[in-house]
Amino acid sequence: MYGRDHATRHLGIEITDAGPGRARAVMTVTRAMVNGFGLAHGGYLFLLADTAFAYACNSRDSVTVAAAADVVFVAPAHEGDVLEAVAAERVRMRRGGVYDVTVRRVADGAVIAEFRGTGRSRDERVLPG
Repeated sequence: MYGRDHATRHLGIEITDAGPGRARAVMTVTRAMVNGFGLAHGGYLFLLADTAFAYACNSRDSVTVAAAADVVFVAPAHEGDVLEAVAAERVRMRRGGVYDVTVRRVADGAVIAEFRGTGRSRDERVLPG
């Protein structure tokens, strides 16, 4: 999946852990990701969390897409901050599941955002590579 994931690779997001129902993604906040207040733009924080969510919910060999997602921004992040998003499956249903993602600043462990996503599986299998 990562080999075809142009958005994730373009933003420098690394998938550092993935397994059944879980994933960890890491991203450094760049100057291009900072808004007019000098803070990491919420869209990039959402994107990082959504990426970890995507890898967690696609860890079981069927194509799963987001059906819904919600984010709460807890604390600001700044240019140069290294952020990690850790996704964990909370419940699996017949054709989907619910996943929680916590985004933290690696340097001090501060929680930056909390994300909840609901995935919906399609009738396709995840392709290797």
